[in-house]
Amino acid sequence: MNSNARPGTTGTTDASFDAPYIDIDESRDDPAPHRYVHGGFHGTDTRFSFYFPPAERYEGRFFHPLMPISGTEHGAPAGFGMMAGSIGFALASGGYLVESNQGRTVMFPGEDSTLVGYRASAAVARYSRVVAAEMYGDHRPYGYVYGGSGGSLKTVGCFENCFGVWDGAVPFVQGIPISMPNIFTVQAHAIRILRDKFDTIVDALEPGGSGDMYGGLTVEESEALAEVTGMGFPPRAWFDWQRIALGYTGVFSSLVDNMVKWDPEYFEDFWAVPGYLGANPPESLERARVQHKTTISQVVMAREAAELGLPLAMSARFGDSETDMPAALRIDSLPEGSPQGAGLKMTSGAASGHVLYVAGVIGDLVITGFGEAHFQALKDIKAGDEVLIDNSVYLAAQTYHRHQVPSPDFKVWDQFCVAGEPIYPQRPTLLGPQYNWNGGGSVHTGRFSGKMIVVQTLMDEAAVPWQADWYRRKVEAALASRLDDHYRLWFIDNAMHTTPYVMPGDPRPVRTTRVISYEGALQQALRDLADWVEHGVAPPPSTEYEVIDGQVFVPPTARARRGIQPVVDLSANGSSRAEVSVGEAVQFLGAAEVPPGAGTVVAAEWDFEGSGDFPIVEEGFEDYGSAHSHLTIKATYSFTEPGVYFPALRVTSQRQGASDAKYARVRNLARVRVVVG
Repeated sequence: MNSNARPGTTGTTDASFDAPYIDIDESRDDPAPHRYVHGGFHGTDTRFSFYFPPAERYEGRFFHPLMPISGTEHGAPAGFGMMAGSIGFALASGGYLVESNQGRTVMFPGEDSTLVGYRASAAVARYSRVVAAEMYGDHRPYGYVYGGSGGSLKTVGCFENCFGVWDGAVPFVQGIPISMPNIFTVQAHAIRILRDKFDTIVDALEPGGSGDMYGGLTVEESEALAEVTGMGFPPRAWFDWQRIALGYTGVFSSLVDNMVKWDPEYFEDFWAVPGYLGANPPESLERARVQHKTTISQVVMAREAAELGLPLAMSARFGDSETDMPAALRIDSLPEGSPQGAGLKMTSGAASGHVLYVAGVIGDLVITGFGEAHFQALKDIKAGDEVLIDNSVYLAAQTYHRHQVPSPDFKVWDQFCVAGEPIYPQRPTLLGPQYNWNGGGSVHTGRFSGKMIVVQTLMDEAAVPWQADWYRRKVEAALASRLDDHYRLWFIDNAMHTTPYVMPGDPRPVRTTRVISYEGALQQALRDLADWVEHGVAPPPSTEYEVIDGQVFVPPTARARRGIQPVVDLSANGSSRAEVSVGEAVQFLGAAEVPPGAGTVVAAEWDFEGSGDFPIVEEGFEDYGSAHSHLTIKATYSFTEPGVYFPALRVTSQRQGASDAKYARVRNLARVRVVVG
């Protein structure tokens, strides 16, 4: 424990942040009346935004969300990803919201990762208390820090290194010291090999499918699927493989520069040294290799790309808050085969010698991403510049995890060992902890002062579910018999890494009939955390689960599963699959159960045709005081066109009551297959 800090104080001070200033102090009405305060610290790049509720709505606390990357203190009003709705939630929950750019105007951590990891956030949190005391009177507000994905690394870094600054923490979709780059490399390997087989894999896993996702696969394909599954990727998430490929190749593009910097010899050894896949490449690897010279005909910068509705790689969107960055390129010719993940090395022009990466291809545009080593020079790219498209680094990176076997507590690497010894050559350094240090300024210890609730999703394609179990074990080792007094882990089923969205033209069934948002569960976790810290009200117990071969399994009933999410079951004509004729009535039977102490069902909605609208709403849930904690729901529906449908029943539970119906609404869903001939 930090000897200079005590629980109940504002923590230690940091001399780098001894000159705060405020440059905006004004009243705002959106999303609710509040006072907005913006400022920073002289002599630093740290900026902050505070959102204070009216005095009559204030209950003496603040909520402090951390984005996965640094660079902006305006993520909340812009609704960036995991920040969506955070201002309104904080104001409705008796608190003010604290946000900062985490000490940088760019997304990359720079030379001192403790700055973006926790020091800037701690300074902003401390100063927010000064402003709050000036506004509401002398007091010490309780503070709650939370963040997802890369923000979870920062949340843990803050909570484990700054005792007394925050009273509670909610890391969600949790990353750990071995996540990067390994989760992304094994994912990319599977996508390269299985991209033509995902329809078959997904159909087998859908309700009423065969259940055999390996059926019809070649030996190489089966091995790739087993490898990525054994590393923890949830197979149910493959329905969204195209979005995953585009989005996480973009994320990977921001990481690969450090792989090349920290272990440059690997990318030579891969193609030459026995024991590496590239030294004796299978035909699929040889076929995938791309080396192609071409010329840029148009550069599309991030602002223009956003206006065109193009998806932006994370680095193009957040790379530099003060400079527009290249988000897409139109080039004279594309290579044969897939260029996804390939490097785009500038061979002429002002940016010659610098590299960005292909996140994906949309129409005739190459969507680009980039890392820290080159991003400052990339704004100088111009039409007419020559480039070399080369995916040698990307292909080599796809099996890097095989050469990074960590300590035995990371059980998913057992598949790469025989009798406890690695079967592949090992690199001299584990890169995972270096990435973790870059992201959070420290490496997880499991030691903290205060309360913590972790929210983890069971279909998470990036922060795979077992990672939360690994950190729980760290905390258990540190706290021993005091674990339940300080820590909870809630798994949320049928939810992925981010909130699902629907784009125009998406084929049915759309994402929102397949997975739910965990936003309501996160909000409930924050409210439960505040009750736990401030009033000693223990939250519902952790989810019961077990980890088998890298996959997390939970009990089938809410009473046995525990946590806070309702459990939903659904059948069509008594089964998970019904085959009927056009116009024939199908009988649907749903069941919903809420775990003890987690509230009651407040909404039940049907979407029979996969549109995502959930147009049929069950009546009778307006009375929040009624005992809707375990119920059955029936419906009849006839389909007017032949086809394969996946009807969904979505159920929502809540604890706060009708006076706050907007927030902390915890969802789950169930689906069936109906074949209409």
